[in-house]
Amino acid sequence: MRSPASVVEPAPATTTPAALPAPPVHTRRRRSGGHLLLTAVTWLLALFFAGPVLWMLLTSFHSEADAATNPPSLLAPLTLSGYGEFFGANSGISPVRPLVNSLIASVGSTVMVLVLALPAAYALSIKSIVKWRDVLFFFLSTKMMPIVAALLPLYLLANYIGGLDKIWFLLIVYMVMNLPIAVWMLRSFLADVPVEMIEAAEIDGASLMTTLRRVLLPVILPGMAATSLICFIFSWNELLVARVLTGVSAQTAPVFLTGFVSSQGLFLAKVCAASMVISIPVLIAGLTAQDKFVQGLTLGAVK
Repeated sequence: MRSPASVVEPAPATTTPAALPAPPVHTRRRRSGGHLLLTAVTWLLALFFAGPVLWMLLTSFHSEADAATNPPSLLAPLTLSGYGEFFGANSGISPVRPLVNSLIASVGSTVMVLVLALPAAYALSIKSIVKWRDVLFFFLSTKMMPIVAALLPLYLLANYIGGLDKIWFLLIVYMVMNLPIAVWMLRSFLADVPVEMIEAAEIDGASLMTTLRRVLLPVILPGMAATSLICFIFSWNELLVARVLTGVSAQTAPVFLTGFVSSQGLFLAKVCAASMVISIPVLIAGLTAQDKFVQGLTLGAVK
């Protein structure tokens, strides 16, 4: 008689999972048809939004007579006369100084916004701040007032401290205008950073600046790129405040652009040429930070 230990039980038979059946041909056709339809709709939307820009680019290479025809002619001869008008070939007025002023005001205000918004967003998202919701609402409420209502106080303040037609005062105004948006955006990015990373840095003896520079900045770099790009675009395209607070010395590119519109003569081609030149810095900034911008806008969207 065999002992129970000597009895060898047969190994269970392994079953091979059956291969999944291939989808029917009509299902694959429906999927490919859906992809083609989605691709066609995407291209139509892209052409819808890019069409005016392409039309402006084409009009900038036409003469004023051809640009003013109705309906406009697509096959009209091309010329650089509009760009010559913009760069002062015929009028003697150079756009270099307004472009430099816009660059100084936009880049300088963006850098100041990031320097001030990052510690504020860190305090509102990670540290325990009393009534932090009220603070965020206060930042948001500053954007509810129309900018027209603040023009007179800004003008009186600039006149009192000697900031009229000064680029440094315009830089400070742009910084104040964009700071609430930057705080809100950076706060949403910092709220997605795991607290354990910050606690580990504090246990290792890292100071606050070291934690911000070596722990948080690499994580929220896409968010900072998105925030800086939006602040740069807002500052570069701003017209109303610059029109009131600047004259000749601190004139910005959008204010310079309005000088091409007159009640006498034709101006469509040179306005399109000027608009294309002024749009180049924004296009370069957008293309340079395109990947970081997309990552920053989608950061924290999927929990």
